[in-house]
Amino acid sequence: MPSSSADVTTQLSPSSPPRSTGPTDWTRCAIEIELSRDYLPDAAQVSGMSFGTRRITGAWRPLVAELHRAGVRHARLPDPVDLCPDTGAAAGRALVLIRELTARAVAVDWVARCHDGCAGQGLFDHLYPPDRVDGAAGAGDPAIRGWRDSFFLGKCVFRRGPGFVEVRDRRAGALELITIDEPEHLAAIGQLLEGVPARQVPAPVRRDLADARLIAAQAGQLWWLPTPAYRWPFPALAV
Repeated sequence: MPSSSADVTTQLSPSSPPRSTGPTDWTRCAIEIELSRDYLPDAAQVSGMSFGTRRITGAWRPLVAELHRAGVRHARLPDPVDLCPDTGAAAGRALVLIRELTARAVAVDWVARCHDGCAGQGLFDHLYPPDRVDGAAGAGDPAIRGWRDSFFLGKCVFRRGPGFVEVRDRRAGALELITIDEPEHLAAIGQLLEGVPARQVPAPVRRDLADARLIAAQAGQLWWLPTPAYRWPFPALAV
């Protein structure tokens, strides 16, 4: 069980996860993205500032690291991204991509879509906020408006130490520290970073991580929610 500085009561983990897409189908799911060197849209019109539109596949972590090294600081996803668990693989893959872009401080223009109210539960509030949320839970929901108003880099971040993972989570407001040191949990986190079929994660581990709101599910796949701490954006006491 992960240890936490606060009680975690949210129940999100299914004992019988839905049928998943295969790992190959998951990583081969292509996402279209527009890339630029600058956060301002007008700057993309300047010669040499835009990287154009790409259709990308594969593992996101090394790809986003390479894009960041190349100078990418702004991205746009032209297709809406569904947040709900019953959506397809493209939605989950897009959200993992947004997590990695957020971790690299790359601004992301995107539109979220939600039909079951999950957008207002704060699960994704640490990701770069969407321009709007379409669907049954839309911009009129104060919780969704708060996503953009309260966002900051490092809102839910994790770092690895020798034999443990520490998560610093402020999605609910107050800082919650979660330390994970069980070998089975640590092994699962390594798989979850890019996304893994739900049935490949042992049920007790799924329950622990879901109860702590550290994983999300789309298309039968589970993926790790906290952003990696590639660098601290604020002094340690502020994060």
